[in-house]
Amino acid sequence: MNSEITVGWEVLGIIWINILLSGDNAILIALACRQLPVTQRRWGVFLGALGGVLLRVIFTLLVVQIMSVPFLKAFGSLLLLFVAVKLLIDETEHSDVKAKPNLMGAVTSIIMADAVMSLDNVLAIAAAAHGSTYLVVFGLALSVPIVMFGAGFLLQVLERFPVLVWAGAGLLGWVSGEMAASDAAVIERLHGADHATIEQALAIGGAAFVLLVAFGVKAYRQWREDKRDQEKQKG
Repeated sequence: MNSEITVGWEVLGIIWINILLSGDNAILIALACRQLPVTQRRWGVFLGALGGVLLRVIFTLLVVQIMSVPFLKAFGSLLLLFVAVKLLIDETEHSDVKAKPNLMGAVTSIIMADAVMSLDNVLAIAAAAHGSTYLVVFGLALSVPIVMFGAGFLLQVLERFPVLVWAGAGLLGWVSGEMAASDAAVIERLHGADHATIEQALAIGGAAFVLLVAFGVKAYRQWREDKRDQEKQKG
């Protein structure tokens, strides 16, 4: 029973992470297909999203296979911490994404861009799946229709309830800590220690690090903006 609950939480974690990190991909799909005729636009969204997810599955499975290399998980956990912080503080504009006038051009553009943008998804999902190929495929497959057909609604929900984004970033920090604790080199150097306790400590530390750093950056940006406004008023 406990193992079933654990697997259920891991699948939900994969779906949640994929939705959070697919916001840029959803925007990319919408922008690339915006000049297509209505009938082709649906096919563009479907084929582009499907191709991108298939690539993500392949990349993630490859990452899962090479995660046994010493220090690779530890390095990946650091990248994942960066991804989690970036999720909260990123202010990237998408106006540079060009619309494509034909279906094949739009689909090709979506898949190529998705392949470049999917490193964060791949790392996060591989970490959340704890090396399970079945969880990777099942979690991503289940999230395909959610991202494909509900991207617009999901983005509105996340904008209305930003606490969900913060919670998702905290989850990324948590799985980052778990990934670091499961690195072969780390386990070897902690031989004889209580690994479960260390894993929990690193997971909590990863989540706390992400939230504190992101909060600090946002607070600093707000302070700088307020100071700039005060200087303008004085001038």
